[in-house]
Amino acid sequence: MNPPMYVWIGTVVLIAALLAFDFFFHVRKAHIPTLKEAAFWSAIYVGIAILFGFAVWIFGGHQAGAEYFAGYVTEKALSVDNLFVFLIIMSSFKVPRADQQKVLLFGIVFSLFARTGFIFLGAAILDRFAWAFYIFGLILIVTAGNMLRSEGEDEHDADNFIIRLARKFFRTTDYYDGDKLFTVVNGKRMLTPMLLVMVAIGGTDILFALDSIPAIFGLTQSTFIVFTATAFSLMGLRQLYFLIDGLLDRLIYLSYGLAAILAFIGVKLILHALHENNVPFINGGEPVNVVEIDIATSLIFIVAALTVTIVASLVSPKGKAQTAVNNARHHAENYLNLGYEDAANRETTYAKLVKEMANISLMPKKYRDEIDDQDELMELFIRARETHDRQVAEGHGSRFPGLPITQAERDAVQQSGPTA
Repeated sequence: MNPPMYVWIGTVVLIAALLAFDFFFHVRKAHIPTLKEAAFWSAIYVGIAILFGFAVWIFGGHQAGAEYFAGYVTEKALSVDNLFVFLIIMSSFKVPRADQQKVLLFGIVFSLFARTGFIFLGAAILDRFAWAFYIFGLILIVTAGNMLRSEGEDEHDADNFIIRLARKFFRTTDYYDGDKLFTVVNGKRMLTPMLLVMVAIGGTDILFALDSIPAIFGLTQSTFIVFTATAFSLMGLRQLYFLIDGLLDRLIYLSYGLAAILAFIGVKLILHALHENNVPFINGGEPVNVVEIDIATSLIFIVAALTVTIVASLVSPKGKAQTAVNNARHHAENYLNLGYEDAANRETTYAKLVKEMANISLMPKKYRDEIDDQDELMELFIRARETHDRQVAEGHGSRFPGLPITQAERDAVQQSGPTA
């Protein structure tokens, strides 16, 4: 599909207008989106993407439409997986909840520019060098294998090389000044953590592009479809973050589904490379008569893989247990990081923490035994409990019946020593 220039211009203007609307009407004023707001605007952006896909189907034909939807679904799924890393980065930097929208929007805009560059570079490479399909296919298969490895949060630590350099050569503060990127301390201009977290998000976006762009080129070689499917998959990602924030950690099998999809597309790319082969040491430089996977089969496989892994994650007892543990840790850290000015929010967060700790105590023993860093979680809970009691005594919080902390629990934490 090679649309005329005015279609390209109109599409770019539409995407820019959506980003501008998102900034001026939602992100410019810092606030925490409600579930209703996040759900409404997520549905709007998905609806726009679907309508655009139907337009591609009508004006570009059945093949182009199927390629767009296959690319959109794949890129959207990979974007959701990227939200896990965004969550880890923002937790590492302790970004205030109300300011997370701005960080996410920056990440989306930066990702759009980075991926656009990779798209045109990839298109130029594939147009000139057919052997590049082998390389893209191998990249996806290796990426799929890496997704099956167990990962810890330290593998996505936000304290990367660029951040360490910034802290070494530039003056940085340890606290936020609203959503400002720079602040003045004792007459000196200094960087704030807000700028550093945006650098961290931007750096990870580049790494994400190295995986996602080969994936979508495995489904279509149309630069227009690659660009639009990628761009619309990023639209609404900010709202989706707040909508499924509580479910992110619940999707424990998502990485398996994404690994299957990337491996499938990697094989598809290699089969296509063999079909178009001109590499001298493969079949004497002649095309290999192999079966190619059509776009309809690809779309069915992608949707089926995502459906199975998401449903399995949501109904799995292990997934429910993991959700309770991660939510408890998340609520405890949020509670300890909130200031007195957020008294109402603190009380709500503490109530959620107590509820999740109660859920954990009711888990079957086999799931409790699988909890990572049990001592760290209990230490966080004890600190939150003691902080809450102290604030009640000082008149900064309301009396909320918390879970009792037994002497045995205190002794267990003390014996375990400090958590690394």
